[in-house]
Amino acid sequence: MTAERDPQCIFCRIVGGEIPANRVYADEQVTGFRDLDPQAPVHVLLVPNAHIANTETLEAEHDALMGAVMRAARDVARSEGVAESGYRLVVNTGRDANNTVSHLHVHLLGGRRFSWPPG
Repeated sequence: MTAERDPQCIFCRIVGGEIPANRVYADEQVTGFRDLDPQAPVHVLLVPNAHIANTETLEAEHDALMGAVMRAARDVARSEGVAESGYRLVVNTGRDANNTVSHLHVHLLGGRRFSWPPG
């Protein structure tokens, strides 16, 4: 799959290196960088390098890519030292979920205890 990017998308521009970010992970399919407004001691955003607006636009052709995002999340959790104690993965879709950037992204949160149910 070609990593098509939206030139107006802030996350696509981060992936392309046009906007600086504190990257913690990068490969040919996924980029991970620290959230500018962290909600936990570890708060990393993992984005597919190809522009996918949100979970509502996922197609069967994205299955392997989304698997790569999940494996990247696991690897970042390990490298950030939160794999053993636990971490949370969050994907927001739509206005009511407070999805503010229209590029599918997974929040990896860790380094503190979380309550249930969330938010």
